[in-house]
Amino acid sequence: MFRCIQLASNGQQNAQPNPMVGAVIVAPDGRIIGEGYHIRHGEGHAEVNACASVRPEDEHLLADSTIYVSLEPCSHYGKTPPCADLLVSKHFKRCVVGCQDPFAKVQGRGIQKLRDAGIEVTVGVLEAECMALNKRFMTYHALHRPFVTLKWAQSADGYIDGHISTPFTQMICHKRRAEHQAILVGRTTYDTDSPGLNTREWYGPDPRRYVVSNDPDFHPDPSAGFERLVGTIPTMLQKLHEDGIQTLLVEGGAKLHQSFIDSGLWDECYVEIGDAAIHGSVQAPVMKNARLAERRTYMGRVIEKYVNTLYPFALNAIA
Repeated sequence: MFRCIQLASNGQQNAQPNPMVGAVIVAPDGRIIGEGYHIRHGEGHAEVNACASVRPEDEHLLADSTIYVSLEPCSHYGKTPPCADLLVSKHFKRCVVGCQDPFAKVQGRGIQKLRDAGIEVTVGVLEAECMALNKRFMTYHALHRPFVTLKWAQSADGYIDGHISTPFTQMICHKRRAEHQAILVGRTTYDTDSPGLNTREWYGPDPRRYVVSNDPDFHPDPSAGFERLVGTIPTMLQKLHEDGIQTLLVEGGAKLHQSFIDSGLWDECYVEIGDAAIHGSVQAPVMKNARLAERRTYMGRVIEKYVNTLYPFALNAIA
């Protein structure tokens, strides 16, 4: 199952909005005879790629083999046929599942389909790790809102400043953008900084760009790809969920970040801390009900990662 997780993580950028999934096929003699992962949304799932990797001379072993998958095999027709049907057609002897799929069209149906076909199924191996791998997907389907990541840079004495980042930490920021489907800023950030909010320092897709404003006369520039969000944070997250947005990166100012923190509707937070005091005018947000998961130093800049202790998938992600 550890190998399944390792394989699955290769799909972090291209599998979304589908979950990252890895699969490993083990023959009766203990040899791994096939493995694969979900490479890209709309293409073959992990089980399909694992079965396709089996050499012709090993095909006859499948009926006595065990397939390990980090997430329950799908049981419905989407862009590809059900993986559970594939495993049944291959007559696998056993299937070991990391965790159940929270997606409404699956939710145990894939597991039941395998059992009905006489395949022995074991569920819950490295369950916490498998859930943490897809914490964003889990959040979207279990809590019916996007997985929310907060990010800001502050000085050593706790003031917001846009000139703290180094070229290296800017690259990290753009990598994080590529891993989110949408990015959100406030009206002040939009008007003052004219941000591009793209991934120019990293290879990957640009996120959808949103600006928060309840001013009916405000219309962000659509040619730059900006859209307006209105309402309270729960309302905005509901709208994003309805639009199919699973992951949201918040890069606005202190006020917007503090609103998310106070609401409790956030999951991870990355704070870049410079090594100099600036005695600025805008104080950085104050973390509440958060747990410091890790602290790293990049070229003189400290990056602190917090998780929302009220949210179980985020806690699992620390492991």
